[in-house]
Amino acid sequence: MPNPKRRHSKRRTAIRRSHDAITASALSECPNCHERKRPHHICPKCGHYKDREVLEVKEAS
Repeated sequence: MPNPKRRHSKRRTAIRRSHDAITASALSECPNCHERKRPHHICPKCGHYKDREVLEVKEAS
């Protein structure tokens, strides 16, 4: 298996790693209950998606 002949510089390594940063997931507001939710997903609090109820949410006791 081939091995590198020369060491990569710190700059070259840093440029390669510049895309490895983790970004926070985008959140939008539910139009029904105004809770934060992931875009294009069912709201976990009220079960609505695109102004209609898709999922029945059980109340925690």
